Amino acid sequence: MIPEPDEYPCELWGIEDPRVTYIPETKQYAVVYTAYSRGGPGVALAFTKDFVKFERLGLIMQPEDKDAALFPRKINGKWALIHRPVNEGRGNMWISYSSDLQQWGGHKLILEARRGGWWDANKIGLCAPPIETSEGWLMIYHGIRQNAAGSIYRLGLALFDLDDPERCIKRGDEWVFSPQEPYELRGDVDNVVFPCGFTLGEDGDSLNIYYGAADTSVSIATGSVKEMLQWLSYSAEPVQQRRLTDN
Repeated sequence: MIPEPDEYPCELWGIEDPRVTYIPETKQYAVVYTAYSRGGPGVALAFTKDFVKFERLGLIMQPEDKDAALFPRKINGKWALIHRPVNEGRGNMWISYSSDLQQWGGHKLILEARRGGWWDANKIGLCAPPIETSEGWLMIYHGIRQNAAGSIYRLGLALFDLDDPERCIKRGDEWVFSPQEPYELRGDVDNVVFPCGFTLGEDGDSLNIYYGAADTSVSIATGSVKEMLQWLSYSAEPVQQRRLTDN
């Protein structure tokens, strides 16, 4: 998949960060990606069966918005999308709904960037698409810490209710993955680990997580869904059962 700015002006300055979700209902792969238009980055959607031919639907979230992925199935009869709009320099995770995958509404804030000296202060965003487990939707998200030397991208975990993914059940206070290796610490953009995809083993537990390292190379890390859920169980306090209000 390459930019097609003549037909899709939203791709004028390129595309990046595709997040691929297989949708059993349509028997296709949904590719949600960032498209850079003159107005900035927006969320675009395409479908493919073979990764050779793509059906582009164009922008579904206007700039500035990114870090988006579809859920693999409908939630309460509607398609659901996680995304990260930016407002006044702050970025939080939102969910939106659609009946036709083109018109989106019902926007809800589901996870806020913390303030102060936290590792995930001021700006967060979804990494790989949500992982459906028996305990809830497991989400790997990135947090950005600003310091005098620049930014540090680290990864954390949060768990959301299966039937009501607007409700965060647990959120870890600490990060679970951070830049450590030389190729993660130094590159075009230093101190970055940034996954956009994963594969799940036949055992339903073994994860291969594919991530950008320092915006220079693509790397792979392995993990366990079961161990991530156990870590949340031991390390995260239950989130207060309140619903975040709309802006």
